[in-house]
Amino acid sequence: MINAMRANISLATTTTAPIMYQTETLDAFSIWYSQWHGYISLLICSFGIPLNMFNITVLTQRKMLTPINCILTWLAVSDIATMASYVPFATHFYCQHSANSISAEKNSWTWMHFLLVYLNFSATTHTVSIWLGVSLAIFRHHHLQSPAKGNLTRIRRLIRARLVVFVIFVGSILVMVPNYLSHHLSEINLGDNATGYIFESWELGSGKERPIILVGLFLYSILAKLVPCVLIIVYGSLLLITLNNTIRNKRRRLNENGVCMGSQRHASRTTVMLLIVMILFLITELPQAVLIMCCIFFKDFFEKVYIPLGDAMDIIALVNSSINFVLYCTMSQEFRRTFIRLFCSCSAAMFQRQPKSYISTQLRHNELHATFIERTQ
Repeated sequence: MINAMRANISLATTTTAPIMYQTETLDAFSIWYSQWHGYISLLICSFGIPLNMFNITVLTQRKMLTPINCILTWLAVSDIATMASYVPFATHFYCQHSANSISAEKNSWTWMHFLLVYLNFSATTHTVSIWLGVSLAIFRHHHLQSPAKGNLTRIRRLIRARLVVFVIFVGSILVMVPNYLSHHLSEINLGDNATGYIFESWELGSGKERPIILVGLFLYSILAKLVPCVLIIVYGSLLLITLNNTIRNKRRRLNENGVCMGSQRHASRTTVMLLIVMILFLITELPQAVLIMCCIFFKDFFEKVYIPLGDAMDIIALVNSSINFVLYCTMSQEFRRTFIRLFCSCSAAMFQRQPKSYISTQLRHNELHATFIERTQ
């Protein structure tokens, strides 16, 4: 999401890039793709926001209240917040204006302060999302290791999940505080008595960075990217081992009743679904973590490599935020049944009521017509 500052780089920095960062092909691709990025991202958001609303509606049903579904619900809330904030950003900075231009209308005081809020907000929601992904892996692994059942156990785990979600939201905000303090706007003269605002250069890798910038980037790259990715890899591996053991146990239970086998099959599908969610997080977040660390240690890497890749990283993150509904429908039979019961039954009821309403309206119309004829005779 830091790629929103691309338009400021040409005016905010005057350093000369070393030969190793002369990436003409990367720059050319970035400029070409930026023409379409706004429209593609708006299309993804137009589908992703309603689908995540479906997720929240289904997962908050009484029969669906489990610790895993509680975390998935708040993951959908975080994804909606990410995409909803991206809509005005993409509309103004990509669709209405060129991503590679600076103008008084595009870089006005109002819109640049919106951009400042958006950058911090989106970074926070991404941090929340990835740590929710970590909590999914931990809760699932703990559930498979201790498959205790009962209403009291379920309530305790649900309370624990809600507490973890609260801690993740508060902790993500605290981790991002140095990042909130790193961005500053400066006024520039655009000619013809026109002024605009751009972000001050961070001067990463030059040795002249402000300490708060380095602290913010270290915290963001380590606590919001690297550590969650490592934990996802560790617990994802443990889930794979557990899943393999579950498949082996299935073969030993061929003579058991169908309810038990169905329960085991459901557990395997849930584990596979969560593994796919975690893999998508790794694909989205791990490359960004490596690139951010390179920005800290290598001069001009931020301007010459990270910024041109920003749109590509943004679109991957948006896709990751929008496809969970398809994944849940594909992997969870209980999710499909609840969705069909909620939405398809409502649609069927509307269609069933329509003929009755139409018939009653016609009967009432005929009755009034007959009364009118009687009175006129």
